[in-house]
Amino acid sequence: MTLNGDVVELRAGAYTAEVATAGATLVSLKHDGRDVVASFDPEQGVGRGFQGRTLAPWPNRITGARYEFGGLAFEVPVNEPETGAALHGLALWVPWQITERTDNALRLSLDLPGSPGYPFDISLGTHFVLTDAGLQVTIDGHNAGSEPAPLGLSSHPYLTVGGADLDECVLVAPASQVLEVDDRLAPTRLREVGEAGLDLRRPTPLAGRQVDHAFTGLPPAGWQVELTHPDGSVVLRSDAPWVQLYSGEILDRRCLAVEPMTCPPDAFNGPDAAVALAPGQTRSLTFSIAAA
Repeated sequence: MTLNGDVVELRAGAYTAEVATAGATLVSLKHDGRDVVASFDPEQGVGRGFQGRTLAPWPNRITGARYEFGGLAFEVPVNEPETGAALHGLALWVPWQITERTDNALRLSLDLPGSPGYPFDISLGTHFVLTDAGLQVTIDGHNAGSEPAPLGLSSHPYLTVGGADLDECVLVAPASQVLEVDDRLAPTRLREVGEAGLDLRRPTPLAGRQVDHAFTGLPPAGWQVELTHPDGSVVLRSDAPWVQLYSGEILDRRCLAVEPMTCPPDAFNGPDAAVALAPGQTRSLTFSIAAA
């Protein structure tokens, strides 16, 4: 047992991965011994910047840590004091249970406890499968209650090419729209990436460039974000409708957060229908990470 619960090692071909049960967290992913995601020592700390954690029942933020759903108002804990927001849900620090385990695969499950700010009956599962082609992750959220519940899903991996400086890297991300934010990082308006100066659809050097935005207008049949360095590349693939990109300043710009999301930031303060999950229904998010 560590600060992050049990840590399970997965192996397949040239890949190894470590997954911690606390927060269903991807602690490390390596190809031929080189980091593909930014890793941390699970015995010494919990990582920085939400490294590798499963994000539910909301990704990103709830502005003001307040929202309304079904005509009722709710308040959740603030964990970003400088903006007054609630970041990344309720499942990222709690212990999950191992429900399936093999040499190359692990499924973790969580019956999310209800709370005054989120009194809904949600069951979560995160399934990690490592093959000689890389890592695939599937996150499921099931409404086990009798009423609709708001639910969004994401994960927080930081892609890296062996810990290379982002200023030496090139990024390609196929999104055509970006969500602009105010000084509290609360969403303001959706703009075309060209108008916002954030068009990453062609290879874009990251030298001197910072990004911390949610993007959409992604190919619905599937898309990939690729981070390239002279020493190699790493790719995240998904078909999620949103992705948050963050240039990893909290980790000394040695990695790029690429967070596929089922909904945009502050979605709980949007129309109920955008996040509502009916009783008995399941919502899923799938993505993969590989060295390229």
